[in-house]
Amino acid sequence: MSQPKWGIVSTVKAPTREILNFCAHHLQLGAHRLYIYLDDPDSDAFQPLSEHPKIRPILCDDRYWQRRNGRPEKHQVRQVQNARHAYRRRVQVDWLAHIDVDELLWPQTPLPRQLAALPADCLVARIRPAEALASPAPSELTHFKRFALDRARRERQTRRLYPTFGQHLNGGFLSHVQGKLIYRTGIPGLRAKIHNVLLDAQMNPGQQELTGTQLLHLHAKDWDSFYAAFLFRLERGSYRAELKPGSGGVSIHQLFTSIHEDTGPQGLRAFYEEVCTASPALLDRLRAENLLSSHALNLDAVRKSHFPAA
Repeated sequence: MSQPKWGIVSTVKAPTREILNFCAHHLQLGAHRLYIYLDDPDSDAFQPLSEHPKIRPILCDDRYWQRRNGRPEKHQVRQVQNARHAYRRRVQVDWLAHIDVDELLWPQTPLPRQLAALPADCLVARIRPAEALASPAPSELTHFKRFALDRARRERQTRRLYPTFGQHLNGGFLSHVQGKLIYRTGIPGLRAKIHNVLLDAQMNPGQQELTGTQLLHLHAKDWDSFYAAFLFRLERGSYRAELKPGSGGVSIHQLFTSIHEDTGPQGLRAFYEEVCTASPALLDRLRAENLLSSHALNLDAVRKSHFPAA
């Protein structure tokens, strides 16, 4: 029996090197097709992407959005519309994952084998995230924190792991803990969202946890990139006010707003050092809770093997 083919759809707005790293990593894993929607229509990434036989880049320029009743203001809405556009195409894969440019699939065994083992009534599989920690010194390894699925256990562990801020955090994560989905193609009426899919009135029909794969989330990989993105995320991104509160009834928006207003960058840096930095003490605590993953990503080397001229 042939193994299922899989691919990725992603709406990206990032430096060309980051986009090519993302694509090369998933090509290296065996992705059959990458549908890359360039949210910046002037991106230099279009040319090298268009030259690769397994990548389908789409420039989201004025012409593209005019055909779709205009460009939505919120990037989350653009992501969803693009994911649905890709799904309606002759998609050429059996399974499609909708993930972001700062997220990397990391299967422990070949992904087609994991997908083939899912029951026939499973239309979607959820891939849980592991969030990157900043390395205080150069290292070949990138460390990632994980969390327990059981909510009560997760809350106890989070308080132990992050003594100052853990009471306000969901698993110690700054971004989502829902993870992302990989879903079967060719299902009439299936509509992708960011963390879920809908089929008629049913959400995530037949969902299974894809426990053999992690979603490595490079959300706050260093202080400079975290701080540079902070205000955008606070107003319109993953820290925005409309998101639900986590542990202790305080949302990440409320927590960050309080820190920012009370202590400014110094307070944010203290938060970052405790929650997002791979200090020896935090790594020891994560190991003790069996919540540490460490991987050599080798993104630059992988990129050069797939895009030698870029």
